[in-house]
Amino acid sequence: MKIVFMGTPDFAVPSLQKLFEEGYDVAAVVTQPDKQKGRGMKLSFSPVKEVALQKGVEILQPEKIKNNPEFLNRLKEINPDVIVVAAYGKILPEEVLTLPKYGCINVHASLLPKYRGAAPINWAIINGEKETGITTMLMDKGLDTGDMLIKKSIPILDKDDAETLHDKLSRLGAEVLIETLKALEQGTLIPVKQREEEASYSPILTKEMGHIDWNKTAEEIRNLIRGMKPWPGCYTFYGDKMLKIWKGEIVEYNGNEENGTVLKSKGDLIVKCGKDALKIVEIQQEGSKKMGIREYLIGHNIPEGTIFR
Repeated sequence: MKIVFMGTPDFAVPSLQKLFEEGYDVAAVVTQPDKQKGRGMKLSFSPVKEVALQKGVEILQPEKIKNNPEFLNRLKEINPDVIVVAAYGKILPEEVLTLPKYGCINVHASLLPKYRGAAPINWAIINGEKETGITTMLMDKGLDTGDMLIKKSIPILDKDDAETLHDKLSRLGAEVLIETLKALEQGTLIPVKQREEEASYSPILTKEMGHIDWNKTAEEIRNLIRGMKPWPGCYTFYGDKMLKIWKGEIVEYNGNEENGTVLKSKGDLIVKCGKDALKIVEIQQEGSKKMGIREYLIGHNIPEGTIFR
């Protein structure tokens, strides 16, 4: 089976590596163009391109997919049986979707039709879901609306954040992809339509979403902190200082202080929430490194009664 693989970030890497391990004919890899990063504006390759370079596979990096006859003609010359897409970063036009004999198969990090869109891992945690998973899908013109092929779920553990869950799902995605391709070759796949009434959307995260609203419950705030890690992160303001909060725990509390009030700052840092309180475990002051709360409090005095905004 001749495959063209389309993907860009770390999430897509295990799927591409698994294709090579299983001996599939990966004829080309399509990934986003190189980007300039850092103060030196050095060119940076996508994680998928790094793997493709190691394997010596043809790499295509079109600036655009739609209305790009040069790219389309190269795909036609390759003539793949299937195109595998994992977090590529762009919607594919119809002329690409209909080109391979078996169509385009997407590896999506949610249990579709829930959490279509760009940030399904983050939103599953932010919304307090207890499980998520991987769905392989036969792509159509919509955003993650195609018929589902194979779906596998995993629990979201209390200790999970978006970073750890990302790694688990990227590995599960690779396994589900291979299972999907084998079933495709055997002709045993039964596509299942998504139920629109059960669909939800997971929009792109923004830095503004990370500003903690202390009127929310401690559980909601803790879920937000877990879901926004490692990017963009959650933060609050102590006077004119921004404090990034990287980890917190729920503490049962039923006082009448204003929400955002520092209840304890000796040894622990506990902040009143709309319901219960949040014990901050990892913190990072603007311009400083991330550190455990006890280490932070040794060098920083936050009077009890201070109100975080």
